[in-house]
Amino acid sequence: MKDKVVKKKKFRLVDAILATVCITLVAESVTPSAAIGNSQYFWWILLIIAFCLPYGLISAELGSTFQSEGGMYDWVKKAFGKKWAARVAWNYWINFPLWIASLAVAVTDVIMNIFDIELSIIWLLVLQLAYTWIVSLLGTQRIGESKWIVNLGTFFKIAFMVGLGFLGIYVFIKTGESANPVTSVADLFPSLDLAGLSFISVIIFNFLGFEVVATFTDDMENPKKEIPKALIIGGSLMALFYILPATGVNIAMTTEQAEASGITESFAILLSSLGVNDALIRTIVIVVGLMFIYTMVANIVSWSFGVNSVAKYSANDGGLPKSFAKTNKKGVPYMASIINGLVATVIVLIGVILGEVSESASNLFWTFFSFSLVTLLMSYIPLFPAFLKLRKTDKTQRAYKVPGGKVLINLMTYIPLILLIAGIIFTLFIDFTKESIMANLPLIIGVAISLVIQEILAFRVKKEIQ
Repeated sequence: MKDKVVKKKKFRLVDAILATVCITLVAESVTPSAAIGNSQYFWWILLIIAFCLPYGLISAELGSTFQSEGGMYDWVKKAFGKKWAARVAWNYWINFPLWIASLAVAVTDVIMNIFDIELSIIWLLVLQLAYTWIVSLLGTQRIGESKWIVNLGTFFKIAFMVGLGFLGIYVFIKTGESANPVTSVADLFPSLDLAGLSFISVIIFNFLGFEVVATFTDDMENPKKEIPKALIIGGSLMALFYILPATGVNIAMTTEQAEASGITESFAILLSSLGVNDALIRTIVIVVGLMFIYTMVANIVSWSFGVNSVAKYSANDGGLPKSFAKTNKKGVPYMASIINGLVATVIVLIGVILGEVSESASNLFWTFFSFSLVTLLMSYIPLFPAFLKLRKTDKTQRAYKVPGGKVLINLMTYIPLILLIAGIIFTLFIDFTKESIMANLPLIIGVAISLVIQEILAFRVKKEIQ
């Protein structure tokens, strides 16, 4: 009897496009994007061309050529050794508990907004810690067991993000009013001061995660043609899904008013301007708010296994402490999730004890979000020079190869790298005035401490590099 030949199911272009959107679409990034104002459209177009496309193509070449559980950690290790790989692992991991802490603050901000209540310090602490440990414990499960959470979360965020966008556009068409009116073409371009460059990091943050798409190469019929199409179309769709709700927020409230609960508040403002009954508005706001909170759980679940696996891989390789490598019977790096919860708990406690949350949840959300943003961007810095070095030193046959000659390849490497560094610098220092530096001092100190820990971890593996 002849053996049956099992035909490998191909990953179609449409599958890659949808996966790109699902991986990178994060609902809570809408408010930071909306805070940019009308110039966000300029930044989206510029950074799709100058960052998203080259970053995606470079990730596709590296991911399809050097496939491993370590992903970006391994690519940097091949190029520059374990010391630089340890830096990548630290920044890639530490952004995660910081992200959890920022979302814990956002959850309580949304709850207060949709139910029109003020929470005491005790209740803020209880709810934020409850969120922290729910998502941390869910991270101890395999993604296959939690995929229904992720799938439902994806449906929810697309539903209310697109709904908010079209509602805002409808209100503008009907009333002609906007909290951020466009009075001239100049309003669509960023200001010429240095503070405008701080928005680079917000847009770049929304693109990160494209390296995951690179793992689809082997399952595609024609990756050389389909990978660029998937990245261009998927990136454009993702930008649209961000721009639509951010436009709705901009029509509803000024950039200064944008905060963690901006999505639910925008629904209330826009519906009110249409004369909708107050009781119905309240019901819609509560439903949208609960959907929003659910997506903040789903987002962490969707990323946790990947982040924790890289942490485990690095720990086994000497880059992170060995405790990160502990797995349960299902092979899940559960200890990494527990450490995520512990670190996020400490961050939440600091915020609550200092009393900052009760005075301005929005300020604390922005601080934690910015901290997470900076560390995540830092983890990607070695990616681009690693690509260039591996092109020169590693002659492994490429399953997919970024097209272009030496000049184009250099431009595709250095322009995104410069944008990453600029985004980090201007997120930390904004316009380099004394006032902005003092306002950002907690963030600057936090990043400095993170860099010290990073170098300690790098020093631990320095002697292993030959």
